[in-house]
Parts: sequence; C-alpha cells; structure tokens
Amino acid sequence: MQTALVDGILESLRIGVGFLWTAAWAIVMGLVITSLVQVYVSKERMAKVLGEENLSGLTKATVFGAASSGCSFGAVAIGKGLFKMGAHAVNVLAFMFASTNLIVELGLMILILLGWEFLVAELLGGLILIAVMALLVHLTLPENLFDQVRQELNHHDQEHGITEDPTCRMEGKDEYSLVTDGGETLKFCSPGCRETYQQEAASSGGWRDELLSWGGWYKLGNQYRKEWSVLWSDVIAGFLISGFIIVFVPQWVWNTLFLQGDGLLVTAENAVMGVTIAVISFVGSIGNVPFAVALWGGGVSFAGVITFVYADLITIPVLNVYRKYYGVYVMAYILAVFFVTMAFTGFLMELFFDALGIVPNLAGGETASEQRYFKLDYTFYLNLLAFALSGFLFYVYRQGLGAPGEYRDPVCGMRTDTDQPRAEQAPSIQHDRQKLSLISNYTSS
Repeated sequence: MQTALVDGILESLRIGVGFLWTAAWAIVMGLVITSLVQVYVSKERMAKVLGEENLSGLTKATVFGAASSGCSFGAVAIGKGLFKMGAHAVNVLAFMFASTNLIVELGLMILILLGWEFLVAELLGGLILIAVMALLVHLTLPENLFDQVRQELNHHDQEHGITEDPTCRMEGKDEYSLVTDGGETLKFCSPGCRETYQQEAASSGGWRDELLSWGGWYKLGNQYRKEWSVLWSDVIAGFLISGFIIVFVPQWVWNTLFLQGDGLLVTAENAVMGVTIAVISFVGSIGNVPFAVALWGGGVSFAGVITFVYADLITIPVLNVYRKYYGVYVMAYILAVFFVTMAFTGFLMELFFDALGIVPNLAGGETASEQRYFKLDYTFYLNLLAFALSGFLFYVYRQGLGAPGEYRDPVCGMRTDTDQPRAEQAPSIQHDRQKLSLISNYTSS
C-alpha cells in the first residue's frame, strides 16, 4: 500500500513536471511577447475610449485586453481602475476576459497541450463569448447600481487616500512613492512599476531605437520579471495539480460529475459542470490549462473542457476580489453573467465543431502516463533558447543595465540605490595615485 502511494506520487510529479517541460518554451516566449506589448504599446486614454457602450468601445476593449497581462488578479485590478475612470461595465468585462483568455502565452499552451482544435475554440469562442456577454449586459445591466458603485468606489479611495499606480492601475503604496518635477506625488504598487515609470519618463525615440539600447532591454526585463512574479505560483500549481489529478482521481468521479454519451442534454450538462468545477478549483490564469488536460484525459467532453478554460475569472479567490471592490450585488451579477455566457459559448462550440466533424478524439492516443516527456527533440532545443532568453532578461534587470538613475557597485558592477552605503575616494589615495603616475611617466621617459 505504501509502495503504491509512493509510486503514485512519483508518477504524479513526473507527469506534472513533464507537462511543464513540454510547455516551458511557449510560456517564456508568450510572456516575452506580452512584455513587449505591455512596454511599447501605449495605453494612454484607454478609459476614455472605453467609456461608451458601442461596438467600437467593445472592440477596443477586446484588443487592449488581448495585448495586456495574463494574470486574473491583474486583469481585475486594471478593470477596476478603468471602471473608476468612467469605462462602461460591458467594456471592462470584455477587457478582463480578453486579457486572460485571448493572450499569446495561453494560446501557445493550449496548442501544445490540448491541440489546435481547442486553440480555435478558445479564440473563436472567446469572441463569441464577448459578443454574447455584451448582449446580455445590454439587456440586464442595472445602470443605477453600477453608477452608485462607481461613486462609492471613488469616494472610498479618496477618503482613505488610496491612489492608483499610473503604470498598471493597481493600488499604489506610500513606500513606493515618487515626486515628479512638477511637485506631484505618484504612488506605485511595487518598485518594478516605479522603475517602469522612471524609465518611460527618461526614454526617447521609438521602440526600435530603444531595443538598440540597454535602457530598452532593461524596460523589457523589468516587465518580464513582473509578469513572472504574478504568474509563477499559478503555473507551478496548475501543472503539479494536473499530475495528481490524472494519477489519483478515479474514472468513476468524472463519470459521475459529467454525463456520458451524446445529445444536447449531455453537452449542456458538461458545459455547465465545466464552469462549476472551474469556480471551485482555485486555479486561475494560465495554470488552468494543465488542469484542463487532466479533465480531457478523464473523458470530460469538449464542451466541459473548453468552458473550464474560459472560467478563470470566476474562481472563488477572484470572486472575493470582486466583493471587496464592488460589493456583493455586483459580484453576484458578474458571476451570473460570466457563468451563463461561458457555459452557453462552450455549448455552442461543441455543437459547431461536431457539425464540422472536427471534435478531437483522444481514443487511440497516448495517455499522460504513457508519454515520454524528456527526450532530445524540438522541445529540448526550444527550451534551451527560451531559458537563455529568460536568463538574459533577468540578467539585464538584475545588473541594472540601462536602469534609470542607476549607480554601480565598483566591485561586482551590480546596481545600487542612492540611499545605500557608499564610499568616496580618500584624498590621500588620490594623492598617492598622482605620485605613482608621475613616477611612471618619469621612468618611461
């Protein structure tokens, strides 16, 4: 019994780490691309263009979101900032969904771990979901409630002296404040965002010019580090949990939760159950993709798996953030709107793919336990390139190459802060060096 348990744990770790190894290069490359977009695509006046409930505002919200970060909590925080500044609720919801479901790193992971059919369902279904959600919000939105919540949110933040980070719209903190040349005090959520602001203020020229300088690469390294700082725990948890689910959850559990067979009722139940499992799974952001692989391997239908992937914005931890920001009623409204639209869109996707005859079938393929993950193939070489690029970006940031207002340690060359201990060269040492220079010149002549 004990031996079987140990073997099961080792197999779970092998599968989880194997999944992570398989998708590592895609995660790194996706985060690099996301960081490039975050740094070099201006988001000025975003709230102003998202203020109207029309097709233009919805389209821009979707594009802005797809070009944004992949963290669920980050998307919610940015959405709060946009909402406070006047963005319409439907555009805020569209932005949040696009920033967690239509981003590069998620698409690459889905393609590698689940296949192109799921990638198409994620992208096409994401657009359909946003359209259905917009229609549902248009028909049901309690305008007075949201206007009241917006006023209360602004009043609460003003009363408690809460200011937003100008770079990421998350809550600023006193310890990361900065006084501009004009005398304005800005507060940032972290040293990284403060450095990003300083770098942007000091930068000149276009993105091509900046990428030819250390300053441009420092900005990219700083943003890349920030992306990893909010995602690493979800990524690792998602992969490890998926391995344990595949090994330890018996098949009868999936057969009990998800109806088996064909028909509209089975598809609808699987779609609803997929969202339900996502809500209580506590796994958000791109960490839910390996979890979805475990569901797919357990025989869950196409609709159930794709709705699970959609639903990272209504997990219990994220719902709690909605409650803190907007109150219970708005939290319940967001949950209801997203739940209905996600389940309905997943239901449509399976019907559509079934009509085209392209619903993937795992029968005959290798199971997660049968696969060999660590071998000398294209994944190995792509991972080497990805790790080298990742290491280079962290090195640039760590060394402070091109950092704003940088100071260097004369021994190791690393960046130091202005308030850290420093030493001035003693006059006697300078005098001795001058004498040595004169003697050297005299002897050489």
